[in-house]
Amino acid sequence: MLTALIDYDSGNLHSAQKAFERMAADLPDETVVVTSDADVVRKADRIVLPGDGAFPACKAALTDRRGLFDALLESVERDAKPFLGICVGMQMMATTGHEYERTDGLNWVAGDIRRIIPSDPAMKVPHMGWNDLIVTGTHPVLDGITTGDHAYFVHSYQMVVADTADRLAHCEYGGDVTAIVGTGTMIGTQFHPEKSQSAGLRLISNFLKWRP
Repeated sequence: MLTALIDYDSGNLHSAQKAFERMAADLPDETVVVTSDADVVRKADRIVLPGDGAFPACKAALTDRRGLFDALLESVERDAKPFLGICVGMQMMATTGHEYERTDGLNWVAGDIRRIIPSDPAMKVPHMGWNDLIVTGTHPVLDGITTGDHAYFVHSYQMVVADTADRLAHCEYGGDVTAIVGTGTMIGTQFHPEKSQSAGLRLISNFLKWRP
């Protein structure tokens, strides 16, 4: 089984690659690659889309690589391969982004990307650091992950879902902040699982074992 971490110059992939390779080492016949090659994405059994930075810049960087972008759409939309979006990679699953300018998302999860506005003005944005997950949905990738587990966040915008059934977990930061979304063969985390220690590594391992 081949898992492709898509490289579209959206940030440093080193820590994500190491975390996925670490968890794949415990599974038979699992291979992890970081790639910008459209043919490799098409051949992969699972797709991971990371992302760091502003939504419009990440979306433009991805769509500018036309062949890579087409391969992503074919793999996820047409072939229904398991997909994991991380941070801005998760945000791009939404219908529309509103960071700096209105930007179309992939429309895989109905909702908008909106700036976090804590109820307490003293709470700083970006939301940065460790926070407890509040798990409200069930999903194979969340096996063994429970409310109170810690995850590492770095973001100023969050996904506001149109259907709360698509939100599998959130955290509290002056109000509910979306942490995990999922629908069909797609799941996304606003936090960085590769930096979230035991809970993050468990989520990565579950994703590598997932056979939807």
